[in-house]
Amino acid sequence: MFTIGRRAAIPGLLAIACLVPPASVQAQGSLVVYCGVQEEWCRIMATTFERETGIKVSMTRKSAGEVYAQVKAEAANPRGDIWWGGTGDPHLQAAEEGLTVEHESPQNKDLQDWALNQWKAAKKRTVGVYAGALGYSYNTDVLKKKGGAEPKCWADLLDPRFKDEVQVADPNASGTSYAMLATIVQIMGEDKGFEYLKKLHMNVNQYTKSGAAPAKAVSLGESVIGITFQHDAVVMAVQGAPVKIVSPCEGTGYEIGSMSIIKGARNPDNARKWYDWALTAAAQSLGPKAGVSYQVPSNKNAFLPEKSPRLGDIKLIDYDFAKYGSSTERRRLLGKWDNEVKNLPK
Repeated sequence: MFTIGRRAAIPGLLAIACLVPPASVQAQGSLVVYCGVQEEWCRIMATTFERETGIKVSMTRKSAGEVYAQVKAEAANPRGDIWWGGTGDPHLQAAEEGLTVEHESPQNKDLQDWALNQWKAAKKRTVGVYAGALGYSYNTDVLKKKGGAEPKCWADLLDPRFKDEVQVADPNASGTSYAMLATIVQIMGEDKGFEYLKKLHMNVNQYTKSGAAPAKAVSLGESVIGITFQHDAVVMAVQGAPVKIVSPCEGTGYEIGSMSIIKGARNPDNARKWYDWALTAAAQSLGPKAGVSYQVPSNKNAFLPEKSPRLGDIKLIDYDFAKYGSSTERRRLLGKWDNEVKNLPK
């Protein structure tokens, strides 16, 4: 950027000067955002923030587990500034391991209790930005051709007629799938929960990297059933896909999608600006405009789409975020899943 003196007399410079944006939106540095939600939502957040602040945003989209692994790998030389979105468990683990830093936003006064509880549990190192219930969806057209009763419970996914017809993400890469792993353990107990996961493995056709990918596969008829957060399946239903969304009869877990400032960020001031902005009602109302966000926003004044699942209508378990978001428990459960489930022959 350059400035032009009062007596500048070169027409070319004057013409260029007319193209320079007002001071309020002139370039104010840069920001690297690691984004854990859908690409479309990441993009509208980045472009809107850039337009409103003049801060140049470089955005990378990955699943929550992948972002956590990257933040940890880069700890000695951080490349990211802020981690926005993705399930809260890896955010909590990063906070416990000192990979993120404290911040208290003036927007806290407008946040839901569950968002602030996340912030307090992380000792101010992460905060809730949205919430959503776990569940699954199935393709009604494909199921009609296969025949049989509609699945209503977690137990129904073990039916032999769903052999190679269930899709779910790998919990090492996906926060969605780790939430599913932790949910099953909390509902059934660890021993019975892992027996369930071993049987489910026999029906799984693919462990994806993205937690939302199974919902897309179901919408296309590539899989009969996809285990995801329910709001990801709503996206497909709204687009006209023949899918039905299930809240399992045994109960289900939920996520608190979170946000954290990365320790050692190269642009800490801009990271704090994003953090405070992303908690405003206006910013949290952007997702629905992209047509991919049906989560419950953490700002009480943000827009809630009509099609968003209402948490009060779902049988939610008392999900232990502190325990299952801890470094020790996450590593232990993921290691056990790798050894006892993922590597099983079919």
